[in-house]
Amino acid sequence: MDVVVAGSHGFIGSALVADLLARGHDVRRLVRPGSAARRRSPAPAAGSPTAGSPAAGSTAASPAAGSTAGSPAAGSTAAGSTRGPGVVARGTVVDLPWDPYAGDLSPAALEGADAVVNLAGAGIGDRRWTPAYRREILRSRVATTGLLARTLASLDEPGVLVQSTGIGAYGNRGDETLTETSSRGDDFLADVVKAWESAAEPAAEAGVRVAHLRSGIVLAPRGGALGRLLPLIRLGLGGPLGSGRQWWPWITLPDELAVFRYAIEHPLAGPVNTVAPDLATNAQVVRAVARALHRPAVLPVPRIALRVAVGQFADDLLRSQRAVPAVLEAAGFRWEHPTLESAARWVAEG
Repeated sequence: MDVVVAGSHGFIGSALVADLLARGHDVRRLVRPGSAARRRSPAPAAGSPTAGSPAAGSTAASPAAGSTAGSPAAGSTAAGSTRGPGVVARGTVVDLPWDPYAGDLSPAALEGADAVVNLAGAGIGDRRWTPAYRREILRSRVATTGLLARTLASLDEPGVLVQSTGIGAYGNRGDETLTETSSRGDDFLADVVKAWESAAEPAAEAGVRVAHLRSGIVLAPRGGALGRLLPLIRLGLGGPLGSGRQWWPWITLPDELAVFRYAIEHPLAGPVNTVAPDLATNAQVVRAVARALHRPAVLPVPRIALRVAVGQFADDLLRSQRAVPAVLEAAGFRWEHPTLESAARWVAEG
């Protein structure tokens, strides 16, 4: 496949690029002037096939002995392209310029791609939510999505837009079971997701298949929301956040990446709750990881301490969203880590 990726420098974006390359796909990274992505080569993603190894379940088609894969396009960086018997060549990556705030994106950057994946947006937990940063959280998502949607709509052939949004669409809902047809919430992040997904409407109206992946809390040995807690858990100082009774819709990083690939290759459209089927509370998630690390998890983090530490982002960590992956289950998606125990073991081994 040939996949365009916007937001390739973040926690999930960098892992997705490495994962796609390791599976032999070509990647066009949309990068802004001065972006870190221009200065960094993608490292193998957690759970990705290693360089030179075929993807799980795939069959490598090898050319005649001694032949090599074609050279990458001008300006691209090859990610290990030599082929041999039983070896899948890695894809190539090329950086293409864009400026979403200036509305600057050449249609040629998207033309002929099998899919466009958009993960661009200011990090929710990167800074305190000052009024200025709240505006940036919203603007960074709407500007990037809108530009991609309008550019895709201008192309002759309908394409695919896989849009990362967030499970925050539903707001704080207690014990209510949330499917993709559930109503939206009414807090800040719910409003952001509404504007974010609405910005993709020009593409959908032009016949582009648009899938909104409403990602939950992505579990990984490093990075993401859990990455901040893991050092404390490893020291035996971890525990539930607040009461710990809030539902935490979780998914492991390998499964998150698999959903992106699945959404590219299968006819998913509209909202998709990108979470695991094993529902769990915050306390259950923290205790499962602690057990896998052979550590206790008995020291709760009071709400007020969390607010002091991370500001209004604490509200996102304390909200309760009992989201279920109804669309993925109906589509036949299979998780590598469908249970919390298997996910916790993977995190502990990472």
